[in-house]
Amino acid sequence: MKHLFKIAFALTLCVVFISLAACNTTKGFGTDIEKAGEGMKNSAERNGAQ
Repeated sequence: MKHLFKIAFALTLCVVFISLAACNTTKGFGTDIEKAGEGMKNSAERNGAQ
């Protein structure tokens, strides 16, 4: 029974760490997409698009 508890605890820790990493990655990805959109908008404005 102790062995099962250790495995469950280790899996829980893995899920927590992966979830935290995913949150940070998603936030960074959103920032990158926002900057890309701003760059495209600025390029369009420089080239006379309306």
